[in-house]
Amino acid sequence: MPATEQAKPTNGCTCNHGQDGFSGPWWRFPPLRNALVSGLLAGTGYLAAHWGLTGKGMEVGMYLLAIAVGGYYWVREGLEALVRERAIGIDILMLAAAIGSALLGLWDEAAALVFLYSAAEGAEEYTYARTRTAIRALLDLAPKEARLLRDGKEETVLAQTLRVGDRFVVRPGEALPTDGIIRVGNSSLDESPVTGESVPVDKGPGMKVFAASINRQGALEIEATATFADNTLAKIIHLVEEAQERKGRAQQWIERFGRRYTPAVLAVSALFLAVPWLFGLPADDWALRAVLLLVAAAPCALVMSTPVAMAAGIGSAGRRGILIKGGAHLEHLGMIKVVAFDKTGTLTHGEPAVTDVLPLQGNADELISLAAGLERFSEHPLARAVLEEARSRGIALPEVAAFEALAGAGAKGEIAGETWHIGNSELFVGLGVDLAGSCAIIKDWQEQGKTVVLLGNSHGVRGAIALQDRVRAGIREVVDDLHAQGMRVVMLTGDNERTAHAVAAALGIDEVRAALKPDQKVEAVQELERRHGHVLMVGDGVNDAPALAAATCGVAMGVAGSDAAIEAADVALMADDLGKVAEALHLGRMARRVSAQNIVFSLLVLAVLIPSALAGVLSVAFTVLAHETSELLAVANGLRAGWDGGRRS
Repeated sequence: MPATEQAKPTNGCTCNHGQDGFSGPWWRFPPLRNALVSGLLAGTGYLAAHWGLTGKGMEVGMYLLAIAVGGYYWVREGLEALVRERAIGIDILMLAAAIGSALLGLWDEAAALVFLYSAAEGAEEYTYARTRTAIRALLDLAPKEARLLRDGKEETVLAQTLRVGDRFVVRPGEALPTDGIIRVGNSSLDESPVTGESVPVDKGPGMKVFAASINRQGALEIEATATFADNTLAKIIHLVEEAQERKGRAQQWIERFGRRYTPAVLAVSALFLAVPWLFGLPADDWALRAVLLLVAAAPCALVMSTPVAMAAGIGSAGRRGILIKGGAHLEHLGMIKVVAFDKTGTLTHGEPAVTDVLPLQGNADELISLAAGLERFSEHPLARAVLEEARSRGIALPEVAAFEALAGAGAKGEIAGETWHIGNSELFVGLGVDLAGSCAIIKDWQEQGKTVVLLGNSHGVRGAIALQDRVRAGIREVVDDLHAQGMRVVMLTGDNERTAHAVAAALGIDEVRAALKPDQKVEAVQELERRHGHVLMVGDGVNDAPALAAATCGVAMGVAGSDAAIEAADVALMADDLGKVAEALHLGRMARRVSAQNIVFSLLVLAVLIPSALAGVLSVAFTVLAHETSELLAVANGLRAGWDGGRRS
């Protein structure tokens, strides 16, 4: 999988070391290790000199060594940015401050500056490295070996050698090395590494399975549909890493500000050095103020105010099966006022199922048996639902002769020499059958948004069957959760008014727009945005694409294994769990809130430190300590966007 560069500011506040992740203890992380050594050298030199154990020359030598070791990474990064990009970054400000302190004879201050800045930069970079490592650790959930089937025999091979079309065996308790399709066997699989959904899913022949899923029960024979490096889990990791690089508007503004502000600070400091020459004032005092300004005005905490929160939020979402395609979309999630759902395939499963059976003669199983016998030759979705009901009840089907499909009405056929009809009420009215005995129940079912199928013969109606597209489990709780977050919930569907309103009433949805064509859904989204504010549109990522694109943020659900849907959506839910919508909205609000807190805090720090530096009331060491402490606080606060991602505010 190609490596991508970790998201970070481009104005010289961080070094590149560790951008591909780090999994060891913090003291082995090179920038932090160097900072630790720098602090030990500086502290040893200071104590030895003040205890009379060394002379001035040895003390300065220890400080020089501390500066060289501590500044190795960030000085190199700052100089590279200056030479290659002609950019004056914060690293250059700190380098100038360290040099200025040394020229003023403040060697202890210079060493303290380098140590504290190195420690803060190292901690920041370590945080980024660990964030990347936490995402990449998902790949370790996929086994590194596979049981390849070759000439009917199992052979243990490296998972990286699997090719598309290879067949491999996964035993109970083992994880899948790559994506595939089950060819032999049935089992229950835990797909949480990919979908974020911890409830096991039953799978059988012909069904897709994903890398790192854990096989809970029977042995499976699987045909690989992707290599180890190109499986769904690897794609998730790659997409999350790319998303962490994409910047939101707040981050872009801060970086534009930094590119102008940082050189301005350097220029003002240079003017301070010119004041004594122009007005005959004491040079040392103005030089010290120039050094203090370089440190106090460096906008490290401001630069770090947004990217840490965005990276943490996106990374946390990725581990939960929520792919947020960049900082801008995470910001948008925090601004949402209206959540609009498609109905078919989103709020519902997209396939009808039998909900009620009313036998007017005999019992329910007899009625289903006759209906399924007639429907076995039909390809209509309602027919498949009746057949599925018969299979679930274990009912045997009768032999049917002279089957005939009746377009727009139903079907007929002979069972045991008698002609039977199945279809809508209009079919039986046309046959002259009296429906007086079943009119009330038919009307009641239809008002509930159900489709009613009647079964009868020349003697009259034998019974009625109600079918409806099943609402996904837990949707009412999802709607209640969104209401609790202050969201307005709307349904946008192409289905008829009666069915749409029946489903909406059952789920507690605030507003319904039914019988909409794709272009009308776009218009509905735009109108909702004008009336209520930013809109989140949730759909299945196919026929809802125009509405997803028109919304402030579009969410495609159930896209595991679907490259096109993942690429098209702003946010992609790997599973069909709509509870992830509420999680994503919480993450967005958390990230925006944390970013705003950091920005305000950072500006307040600058507002205090800059006047204090200009007034000369702070020492270099204290100014550096306050500056780096503020940066570390901004980083720590930013991480809360990931830590709190799974909880409700």
